[in-house]
Amino acid sequence: MREIWPAMLRGAGFGSFFGALPGTGATIAAFIAYAVEKRVGRRRIPFGKGAIAGVAAPESANNSAAQTAFIPTLTLGVPGSASMAVMLGALMIHGILPGPRMITDRPDVFWGLIASFIVGNMMLLVLNIPLINIWVRLLRVPYALLYPLILVFIAIGVYSIRNSLFDVGLVAGFGLLGYAMRLLDYEPAPLLMGFVLGPLMEENLRRALVMSRGDAAVFVESPISAVILGLTVLIVLAMSLSRLRGRRSTRSETPS
Repeated sequence: MREIWPAMLRGAGFGSFFGALPGTGATIAAFIAYAVEKRVGRRRIPFGKGAIAGVAAPESANNSAAQTAFIPTLTLGVPGSASMAVMLGALMIHGILPGPRMITDRPDVFWGLIASFIVGNMMLLVLNIPLINIWVRLLRVPYALLYPLILVFIAIGVYSIRNSLFDVGLVAGFGLLGYAMRLLDYEPAPLLMGFVLGPLMEENLRRALVMSRGDAAVFVESPISAVILGLTVLIVLAMSLSRLRGRRSTRSETPS
């Protein structure tokens, strides 16, 4: 517990923040928590070799993001994740319109959801703690048996969508690409964030340009937008400079 509680707190913080942002969800929060913990966490075992912090941080982010995703869904009517979009549709089917007045108009639904959070977390403890031996035994399945089964199930699932072998080949191609990226030590979190947030960014970029009639100055006219863009540029520059310094240091340490 002494080793993992800082990772759990950091993961819960990232999950609470990114879960409350519309459209991000628990997946991005978990990958960001893992990437941050890989850089700043103190650990005796390196990541990828059984470091418990690599499990505690993303799982804490995942659990906290699943709860905070209800904030934009219930207060603004904007789904915080894909599962929240399904829940939003279910509420609208029953004539419940999430929004700022939901707490006053339908307090039974709102406080019922809050109570379900408590009951659900208690049930998770009751189910997971006694069954932890079963989940650990799954890790003892030989890789030679596990990997072919995973590939077969992936191929069956992809083929069942459109009954197309091209989709299966496309998934195999992306699998090879991911394996090559893993061999080259590429981080998966930025790729996942770009895959999830890329379409949203393009859609909102086009919407903003249509509203401003093609004037790109609309992105810096608002103080909030200007500050966020400035921080983004500074973060990218800082990461680029640190990467360049790391490469220079490794080159200088390499014997000629």
